[in-house]
Amino acid sequence: MAVMNMQHPLAFTFGILGNIISFMVYLAPVPTFIRILRKKSTEDFQSLPYLVALFSSMLWLYYAMLKNDEILLVTINSFGCVIETIYIAIYIAYATRESKVSTIKLLLSMNMGLFSLIILLTHFLASGSTRVKALGWLCVAFSVCVFAAPLNIVKQIIRTKSVEFMPFTLSFFLTLSAVIWFAYGLFIKDMCVALPNILGFVLGLLQMLLYGIYRNAEKKKIPAENLKSIVILGTLGASEVYPVDPQPDVSAAEHDQTEESKENEKSMEASHDDLQSNECAV
Repeated sequence: MAVMNMQHPLAFTFGILGNIISFMVYLAPVPTFIRILRKKSTEDFQSLPYLVALFSSMLWLYYAMLKNDEILLVTINSFGCVIETIYIAIYIAYATRESKVSTIKLLLSMNMGLFSLIILLTHFLASGSTRVKALGWLCVAFSVCVFAAPLNIVKQIIRTKSVEFMPFTLSFFLTLSAVIWFAYGLFIKDMCVALPNILGFVLGLLQMLLYGIYRNAEKKKIPAENLKSIVILGTLGASEVYPVDPQPDVSAAEHDQTEESKENEKSMEASHDDLQSNECAV
């Protein structure tokens, strides 16, 4: 383990906790992909969140390997690269031809082309500690740019007055993850790890506050297809975005079934009355 982490024993503890929580968050899309495998269709889900998450994991993994003493960042982002690659492979296998082509194009241009360009530029234009700092701030810049995603959630929640597309549990763990990785960054004196998580913590609190405000509010009905691509973002040393699989409105379905039953009963009563009238006439 690094000397820096030996001087701060709590850094190792926070790093382990961060790995555990990040591991669970990386597995958050599993139900979505079980659904894709069962239906053999990607439906309205998009591949962009997984491509961005993979690119983010690749950047932070490269940064951690350059520092030589960030094994805990290496472990979680290595896992991130593997699991996101699996997600993308499943998506490509069951996507429509148009979605498949666009996903492969973006994978080649961003995850392979742009990442290769970053490696070449940092290798030939910088060296030593300068290279590490340049890559670290590039990771920070990318994380901040991706943080525009939760603002879309805020907009949708306020507009629909519904939090069904923003699970509280996931928001809570993403916020907790931001706190843990921020503490880890402070203990190892790495602002590139700590800074993005400040924004992650603030946005996480905002998401939970909105959940408290709108969880019992009257909902505006909007087709679920328009909201399937909403993303939730958190910082795990790296930034990650995941689409949320909306659940059907059970209460609304039950209401529709009840109304339909009442209408059937009325029609049956009307038919019975008509039959009795006909019998009397005879």
